[in-house]
Amino acid sequence: MPVLNRIADFADQMTAWRRHLHQHPELGFDCHQTAAFVADRLRDFGIDQIHEGIGRTGIVAIIDGQGDGPTIGLRADMDALPLDEVTGAEWASTVPGRMHACGHDGHTTMLLGAAKYLAETRNFAGRVALIFQPAEENGGGADVMVREDIMGRFDIARVFAMHNNPGQPVGSLWTTPGPIMAAVDTFEIHVQGRGGHGAMPHLTTDPIVAAVGIVGAIQTISSRNHDTAEDLAISVTQIHSGSADNIVPDTAYICGTVRTFAPHVRQMVRDRMTRICEGQGASYEVKVALDYQEGYPATVNDPDQTAFAAATAREVVGAANVADDKGREMGAEDFSYMLNERPGCYLFLGQGEGPGLHNPGYDFNDEIAPIGASFLARLVERAQPRGA
Repeated sequence: MPVLNRIADFADQMTAWRRHLHQHPELGFDCHQTAAFVADRLRDFGIDQIHEGIGRTGIVAIIDGQGDGPTIGLRADMDALPLDEVTGAEWASTVPGRMHACGHDGHTTMLLGAAKYLAETRNFAGRVALIFQPAEENGGGADVMVREDIMGRFDIARVFAMHNNPGQPVGSLWTTPGPIMAAVDTFEIHVQGRGGHGAMPHLTTDPIVAAVGIVGAIQTISSRNHDTAEDLAISVTQIHSGSADNIVPDTAYICGTVRTFAPHVRQMVRDRMTRICEGQGASYEVKVALDYQEGYPATVNDPDQTAFAAATAREVVGAANVADDKGREMGAEDFSYMLNERPGCYLFLGQGEGPGLHNPGYDFNDEIAPIGASFLARLVERAQPRGA
């Protein structure tokens, strides 16, 4: 893989950064130590401006190029996940119940590597905005940073991000124009019945029977209300009720997730779920309360910026290792909020075989960090060539 020579020179440093971050994971918006580590490295590199505390613990850092030009944004997420690590690595998490199981430690490292190179060479016009974001996994840190006007405040014209991908060949890059990741919604359904003795069910209003009916009816949304030509996933992931074999409980609880791409499909699901809850409540003579929460919107790549990113990727990793129309997936990503504000592209970088994301046995592959950093650096140099 054609890694930029200067970035190859400090690959061992990048590995050390990444493993330090891996040992000290933080959750959500509480990325205080992570942000402090990032800011210290940026100061070491001689970055021109470092703006801390955006989105609580986010950072936007500016590198000035040579000559006038626009500002290109590069984003990395910083937060970890709430689970116990089982990798057994020397650099495993030192914090019980927390680990970098999604590779955000690697994403932060790749952006730091690109920052070090760009601050040294400045072989570009205009400016680079380095966006280090908290709370991607939960909380919508990108949305918070956007609402704090990072796009306007720093005059960002276009924005890019990428995610490591286990199971994809090492150093390969893939993306797609248009929608690449789904919108994600969460639903909770509370069923209120009237409990009693399991030997006398006629004296109860059974919330379990109603809950089962509701779950069955929800499954018909995809099969009977939805155009199969459009992607949709509805998953009921929890049902809780009861405490003993001879007691009909008072309540039941249902929750799950909805993944869509088209806004009209998202609205259809919400409307149908509302009517199902109302109808099944009346049918089973129970009270049903639906709490439907819209989460991250769909992640939609700008076609022109996707073509540009793919061309840059071919230059860095070779044409055989780039797929520029790979298709979309049902996972979700809060980088969608940034793409709603500015044109840009989201990509996946292969890290080879191994445990998947959000798995307690997962670890970021340090081999790909110089490749990702080289790609980010070349994006800037190709987007804003000096003297153009």
